[in-house]
Amino acid sequence: KKSINLLNKDECIAIPTETVYGLAGNAYSDRATFQIFKLKKRPNKNPLIVHYNSLSMLENDCVTNATFYKLYREFSPGPITFILKLKKENKISKNVTNKKKTLAIRFPSHPVAKKLLKSLKFPLAAPSANISTRISPVSKEDVLDEFGDKIKFVLNGGRSMIGVESTIIDLVGKPKILRLGG
Repeated sequence: KKSINLLNKDECIAIPTETVYGLAGNAYSDRATFQIFKLKKRPNKNPLIVHYNSLSMLENDCVTNATFYKLYREFSPGPITFILKLKKENKISKNVTNKKKTLAIRFPSHPVAKKLLKSLKFPLAAPSANISTRISPVSKEDVLDEFGDKIKFVLNGGRSMIGVESTIIDLVGKPKILRLGG
């Protein structure tokens, strides 16, 4: 309930995923997504990964294709991120994409993350919960060591099962793996 309340107020929190903990905020909110960049000290040119709960919510924002659906059925929810073309009419904050016409999306399999996403009316921008260039956190304690009281709340989901970031595959045009991961 505390997580939902903070996220609805456009605050950032840390959430568990099966890969690593993420620094999460409302992907539709300029305020929340700006905070993510500020907390992470992330270069503005680096887009954020957006975590969705449902295909129907994703389909409001992105153009999907047969390859996406095939890979989605095989690997989602789980440690895979898809790059898809954004629809002209979408709600995603311009901060998330750095004005690109694509979006990195995924469906986490961690039960706590899934329950949280199901309780929200928006997807979560949630890159790893660490200062850029540092090691990604795999526990609540790692996040607190990294941010201390600069972060409003850490939703504890135990230790991340995989411990490395998701695999990223670009599905705009011919499929191409951009990052090997969990």
